[in-house]
Amino acid sequence: MKGTAASIICLFYLVILVDSERYKPTWDSIDSRPLPDWYDKSKIGIFMHWGVFSVPSFSSAWFWEQWKTAKLPAVVDFMKENYRPGFTYADFAAQFTAEFYNPDQWADILAASGAKYVVLVTKHHEGFCNWPSKYSFNWNAGDVGPNRDLVGDLAQSIRNKTDLHFGVYHSLFEFYHPLYLQDAANNYKTQDFVRIKTMPELYELVNRYKPDVVWSDGDWMVNDTYWNATQFLAWLYNDSPVKETVVVNDRWGKNIRCKHGGFLNCNDKFNPGVLQKRKWENCMTIDRKAWEFRRTATFADFLDLKDLTREIATTISCGGNLLVNVGPTPDGRIAPIYEERLRQMGGWLKTNGEAIYESKPWKHQNDTIRTGVWYTSKKTESGLSVYAIVLDWPDNDVLHLGAPSPTSTTVVTMLGYKGKIDWKSGGKQGGITINMPIISINELPSDSAWVFRMDGLNK
Repeated sequence: MKGTAASIICLFYLVILVDSERYKPTWDSIDSRPLPDWYDKSKIGIFMHWGVFSVPSFSSAWFWEQWKTAKLPAVVDFMKENYRPGFTYADFAAQFTAEFYNPDQWADILAASGAKYVVLVTKHHEGFCNWPSKYSFNWNAGDVGPNRDLVGDLAQSIRNKTDLHFGVYHSLFEFYHPLYLQDAANNYKTQDFVRIKTMPELYELVNRYKPDVVWSDGDWMVNDTYWNATQFLAWLYNDSPVKETVVVNDRWGKNIRCKHGGFLNCNDKFNPGVLQKRKWENCMTIDRKAWEFRRTATFADFLDLKDLTREIATTISCGGNLLVNVGPTPDGRIAPIYEERLRQMGGWLKTNGEAIYESKPWKHQNDTIRTGVWYTSKKTESGLSVYAIVLDWPDNDVLHLGAPSPTSTTVVTMLGYKGKIDWKSGGKQGGITINMPIISINELPSDSAWVFRMDGLNK
C-alpha cells in the first residue's frame, strides 16, 4: 500500500508540473512565452500580398470593398469602363491564373534578398484561400483560378531551396462572408463565423504547412474574445506541430494591438524611431501606395535602395524587424522592379549584414550630433563591436560622430572596404572624427549607406 500511495503522490505532482508548463488561454500566460531566438536574429523578412485582388491590380487589396461598399468613384468608373454589366468580384477568380508561377524561382529571389523569413498572404479580407481549404468551397486556389496549392508549393520550395523560415498571413475577417455579416448584425454575440470558418482555417494552415510565423490581421472591429484568440494561441504554443518555433504578431482583436502577442506590429509601417520595450516589426511596402501589384504604378512610386537601407537602419537600431512587402502579378511573377530592389537589398546585406543579423540595440540608437547615423551592436571576438550605419555621405568628406567614446585601443573599419580608415578622437567635442575614404565610387562597398565598425570603445 505504501508503494501504491507513493506512486499516486508522484503521479499527482507530475500532473501539476506538466500542467504548470503549459500555456493557458490568458494573455498573461500567452505573453510569458519566450520569443523563439530565430526571429530576433533574422531581422529581415519578405511579405507577399497575392490573391484575387491582384487581377484588377488597380487600387488596393480592398478593391472589392471599395467597389461595392465605399463606392470610390475611381474604382466604380474603372469597372464600368473595363468590364461587362453584371460582372461580379467572384468572376475575377477565374482570371487569377498564376500560369507563370514558379515557386523555385521565387525562392531564389527571396534568398537573394538577404531576408531570413517570408510571410505569404494565404487569405486576405476578400476571403479567397490560396490553398485548397476544405472550409472555403469553390473560393480557393484549388477549386478555381490556379487550380493548385499556391501555399504548399511555395512552402516546399522555400524549405528545399533556402534556409528561410516560412510564414503565413491570414485575415480573421472577410468583407462579405454571410456568417461574418450575421455575427456582426448580432453585435458579435454569436460566433458562427469564427467557429465554422476562420478558426478551422487557421488550424488547417498550421497543421498542413507548419509555418514558423502566423501573421494575423483583420481583427480591428471587435475584441479578441469574439475571435477565440487565446484558445488558438494556447493550442499553438502547447500542442501544435510548430509549438517550439512559431512566432505570432499582435493582431488578435481591437483591444490587443500593440499590447499582447509574440511581437508587436501595432499599425502598418510602424517605425517609432526609438527603442521599444518589446520586440516589434515594421511591415512596409516597396510600392509607396499599395501592398499588392498595381498596373497603374509608376517608377517614382517605388522605394529605391537608399530608401530601403534607411528603413533597415532606423528599424534594426531600435530593436525591430523589417518586413518588406512585394506584390506578385496575377499570373504568378515577381515583377522586375521588385526583383531588382530585393536583389539590391541582398547585395547591401551581403556586405553589411554583420551589423544587422543577430545584432542588438546599442546604448545609443542614433548619433548625438550627426543626423542620419544609426547604431547597432554585437558581441564579437574582440568584445563588443559597435556599428555606425551612415545614411548620408558628409558634404566635406569628414564624419563627426558624437556617441562613440574611443580609447587607446579603439579600431575603426568600414565593412566591405579593405583600406585603412583615417580617424581620430573628436577632441573637445568628444566622439570620433572619420575622414571618409576618397576613392572611386566603384571601390566603395555601397552607394546608399556605409557601415563603420568600432571596436575597443568605452563601455
